[in-house]
Amino acid sequence: MATAYIVDAVRTAGGRRGGRLAGVHPVDLAARSLDAIIARSGIDPTVVDDVIMGCVTQAGQQATQTGRNSVLASKLLPQSTPAVTIDRQCGSSQQAIQFAAQAVMSGVQDVVIAAGVESMSRVPMGSNATFHIKEGLGHYKSPGLEEKYPGIMFSQFMGAEMIVQKHGFTKDDLDRFALSSHEKAIAATKKQAFANEIVGIEIETPDGPALHTVDEGIRFDATLESIAGVKLLQPDGSLTAASSSQICDGSSAVLVVSETALKQYGLTPIARIHNLTVTAGDPVIMLEEPLFATDRALQRAGLSIEAIDLYEVNEAFASVPLAWLKHTGADPDKLNVNGGAIALGHPLGASGTKLMATLVHALRARGGKYGLQTMCEGGGVANVTIVEAL
Repeated sequence: MATAYIVDAVRTAGGRRGGRLAGVHPVDLAARSLDAIIARSGIDPTVVDDVIMGCVTQAGQQATQTGRNSVLASKLLPQSTPAVTIDRQCGSSQQAIQFAAQAVMSGVQDVVIAAGVESMSRVPMGSNATFHIKEGLGHYKSPGLEEKYPGIMFSQFMGAEMIVQKHGFTKDDLDRFALSSHEKAIAATKKQAFANEIVGIEIETPDGPALHTVDEGIRFDATLESIAGVKLLQPDGSLTAASSSQICDGSSAVLVVSETALKQYGLTPIARIHNLTVTAGDPVIMLEEPLFATDRALQRAGLSIEAIDLYEVNEAFASVPLAWLKHTGADPDKLNVNGGAIALGHPLGASGTKLMATLVHALRARGGKYGLQTMCEGGGVANVTIVEAL
């Protein structure tokens, strides 16, 4: 089977809800990452076989095929470039990477851009469901689904709290993990660890035009006391907004190619895709599946957890990476070394390719070989992607 290579991976700096990226239409935000991946790689845009775009809340400004609209809004991609928009919830653009790799590995395509976008400021999370419910246009939970899961409203918040209880974490555990996310993100920003992955976005501010290049969600003044003082999400729970991922605006893109394309177009790869795994489990606890997906991925890859140099485990809630560490026995010093979604934000459909950009560039900066990325997803699904830095 052919090998799939990553030539480059980019992301925007995250924007807080109502913050510095809120003035940018999500289609244009996605187009800027697409243009950046073309410009940086130097590839002829006419040879791109497909664009696979992750986007979760496909409504309003993110409706009617965001991927295709982003291609049409691009300054570099021609209108002859196909595109598709996919939704695997928070893992949408990680799945885009895996679909892109599968297309290349099968020999069907040679040059594919996997990408993602989410403007959570402009298209609120869940609005594609809540609007229809409010207007009396029906509910996503069908009679058949209700029969199998009677009285259950699938909730990521409930699932995250269930993980806290199941694995015996305390609120202090969660708060300390949240603080460490900010501390690592602060250190990474100060030493410019994100310089090779961030695409500057031109924005308008009250003081005039500016270039957005720093993740807006990082709390540079974070302390354990300030985090611990945030209101609980549920009266009898342990999680707070401070120990959960931040609502975020952003886009990201990864260029995936075949060995034939490397030679034909004179490209230099930065990573090789080593393993693609996706599994599904309990849709009620929902966010625990990365633990078991990682077991399967390592088994299929013939690798131990110790053989992996860096891990990116999405910080949807602090309880998820903490449970992952406990289950796998992984080294916490290798986890989310430049901070995670608690500090940097979680722009839903963009997070998969965003994390891959951070993982690949961090591996290369640190001289590491293998990197593992996993994401908890709605419905109890999880993706795991293992890459080898080159």
